[in-house]
Amino acid sequence: MTATDHPAKSRSSKVAAFAAGCIIGIFGGMIGLGGAEFRLPILIGFFSFPALEAVILNKAMSLIVVAFALPFRASAVPFSELASHWPIIVNLLAGSIAGAWLGAGWATRLRSESLYKVIALLLVMIAVVLLLGHDPNGTGRPLFDMPLQVFVGIGAGFAIGIVAAILGVAGGELLIPTIVLLFGADIKLAGSLSLAVSLPTMIAAFARYSRDGSFSVLGRNRSFAITMAAGSIVGAFIGGQLLGVVPNEFLLPFLAILLLLSAVKVWRHT
Repeated sequence: MTATDHPAKSRSSKVAAFAAGCIIGIFGGMIGLGGAEFRLPILIGFFSFPALEAVILNKAMSLIVVAFALPFRASAVPFSELASHWPIIVNLLAGSIAGAWLGAGWATRLRSESLYKVIALLLVMIAVVLLLGHDPNGTGRPLFDMPLQVFVGIGAGFAIGIVAAILGVAGGELLIPTIVLLFGADIKLAGSLSLAVSLPTMIAAFARYSRDGSFSVLGRNRSFAITMAAGSIVGAFIGGQLLGVVPNEFLLPFLAILLLLSAVKVWRHT
């Protein structure tokens, strides 16, 4: 399929892209995520983008959504509170930026069939994290004391950066439980801190992807990407206002099931 006959070029697909982006943004906004982990299977399964092109498009849209999601949450978590927790951001970034660069490099070198399977396995992993890793009742106590906390934070950031780069996601689904458990932050603060870490991490991965030929998918599908990103931004705003309205006890299992179904579809994709 060429760039000129790709289904994402049609007007109806752009309407569908905006609607899908909006729904994804709402769910993501309610738990402090950009929603990219749900957007990627849709790009592959519904809009028929090849794996690497879907990852790059997802990364570009994630970058836009996270840039808007952070101020959307400012009413719940002021920027002054984020600034007071800058050591957490720096600690995780020390590993995540390097991991993002490495992960993006791996993704560009994997065969398409292998990348589909890697994506499917990572979606399953994220579904498990959504079910088991999001404890809304953090203890408020760090898991480790200094300086061990710093080394564990760098290692966790590195691993999260790799996963986020391969999937083209912000990584909040992994960052939030890490921040809650490792640093003892409450769930709302962790959601905003994860966005602050995600933004520079995604820029690093984006810069690495820009060196690959598949990066041209952004130019061929610019209006589609902007449309879907706009839908995600609208959804993220709505989701941010609904933060806490739907209990995590219901929301997280529902989203985890969606991810598992998406993983099966991506695994079978050819």
